[in-house]
Amino acid sequence: MNSASNVMNQSPAQAQAIAPAAVSWHRQIYWCVRRELWESRSIYIAPVAAAGLTLIACMISAMRLPERIRSAATLDPTQRLAVVAGPFHMAALLIMGVTFLVALFYSLEALYGERRDRSILFWKSLPVSDLTTVLAKASIPMFVLPLLTFGVTMVTQTILLLITNAVLVGSGLNAEAGWSHFSFWHMEGMLLYHLVAIHGLWYAPFYGWLMMVSAWARRLPILWATLPPLALGFFEKIAFNTSYFAHWLMNQLGGGSERAAPPAGSMSMDSLTNPLPTEFLTSPGLWLNLFIAAIFLALAVRLRRQRGPI
Repeated sequence: MNSASNVMNQSPAQAQAIAPAAVSWHRQIYWCVRRELWESRSIYIAPVAAAGLTLIACMISAMRLPERIRSAATLDPTQRLAVVAGPFHMAALLIMGVTFLVALFYSLEALYGERRDRSILFWKSLPVSDLTTVLAKASIPMFVLPLLTFGVTMVTQTILLLITNAVLVGSGLNAEAGWSHFSFWHMEGMLLYHLVAIHGLWYAPFYGWLMMVSAWARRLPILWATLPPLALGFFEKIAFNTSYFAHWLMNQLGGGSERAAPPAGSMSMDSLTNPLPTEFLTSPGLWLNLFIAAIFLALAVRLRRQRGPI
């Protein structure tokens, strides 16, 4: 009883100091991530809802697939592949777009929400450091959401593949001939690489910036997150008649200058996976982005330690 009362009487800082002795850091991260998944249901509801909408649209589109394949019989293999693989790429793009928006809004709400509803008082009373909490929250948009997006997209595309095969067989067409130039597993591999590399690592500065603003703002964090970049862009344009910051920002959103845009009228996962993994991991731009993200997250940790409820 004495030891229990001593633990209850300790301050949050003292409780955090003894946390490593009680629970390992990896286990703290694990439970903090699980807490985020419990509290932020949009993390998994939004991708599933987007997948459901995509399946309904693709099922309607699949009804016209036999006609499109017959009309594309005289086209070259690349154009025939676009007819067959187009719905798969559109499904992936829709789910990726939805989860990217979820990642942005989650990052903006992650530290602001707990101060607004005053739950930060409870969470700070637990023997979990601010660093652990912020890293657990940052892992959601950088690691959890890309992997969740891949899983939902893969299941959606698998169901779409089965539906498409059933429609082709029911129309008397040779299903294998329609997929002669289509590699499902190659497409899934390119999708996973794109999600981890671009949505997880390359966009890390955006998530870090939003989390820092979330830890600092007292109200309307979306304005504080968007107004400074807009003000900086307008200031540069008015003062120097240049748009370097705007071009850099659009380049970051596009995944980097080395990723050339796909040819007009084409949709392929291969166009989203340049450069190769070895080139991507050794590119200075990636490590600069991670360094910027680390600075923003360090500031978020400091601000969470200093800020109280709103």
